[in-house]
Amino acid sequence: MYVFLSLTFFHLMNLVIDIGNTLIKAAVFKGDSLVFKATFPKENFAAETNLISRQFDITRAILSNVSHSPENFDSLLVKKENLLILDQDTKVPFNNLYSTPQTLGVDRIALMAGAAVQFPSENILVIDAGSCITYDFLDSENNYFGGAISPGIEMRYKAVHQQTAKLPLLKPVPEIPRIGNSTENAIHRGVLNGVIQEIDGIMAQYGVIYDNFTTILTGGDAIFLSKNLKSTIFAKPNFLLEGLNGILIHNLDE
Repeated sequence: MYVFLSLTFFHLMNLVIDIGNTLIKAAVFKGDSLVFKATFPKENFAAETNLISRQFDITRAILSNVSHSPENFDSLLVKKENLLILDQDTKVPFNNLYSTPQTLGVDRIALMAGAAVQFPSENILVIDAGSCITYDFLDSENNYFGGAISPGIEMRYKAVHQQTAKLPLLKPVPEIPRIGNSTENAIHRGVLNGVIQEIDGIMAQYGVIYDNFTTILTGGDAIFLSKNLKSTIFAKPNFLLEGLNGILIHNLDE
């Protein structure tokens, strides 16, 4: 499935690729330092990865895929780098106690790896606000039991439109209306404020169980949400990519 090169990884360049539901994110790390990041559509996979390989001395790569793969993606990468394709059997730097580990999304695995590497011996709640909103918790003993999945912001807007006869399809607005004094404002208020209340509520639930924990917010809607949440959080837009790099380094250490 994958090949390892040298253990002198701090002097080598890692290529990290995250194939999401809509776009591909790619990053280059030197050790644990991010030196390059790009986002592009799936049809540009070959051109973009070839460009990255020409710009950087890539030694190995890791790929996470929650969607359909670009055509011939693995052969394109294997020709140039040693490739680790993340799956449910990949060695990770935390104790995976999920009751159905083979169904656990690789994006959630990467996020928990990021939590384990960057916040050892801490209680960490990671919220990934993307197509779906995922909530995953790693306790101070490095144990992962699971979390929750709910519809993301764009998905909620689409549901309001598609599941009704006359309500319009809207896009998020920069500011949440204080009062839904029109149909459009009512939808904005319902969708956006609903997400905010959900996140604050889930954080409050964890606060009942754990005296101290740190919340990491990542994903495409992280910046917008961080400005509207009442609770203290750390917005880290590159957290999943950092987690993937952590898994790659962890496998080199084994």
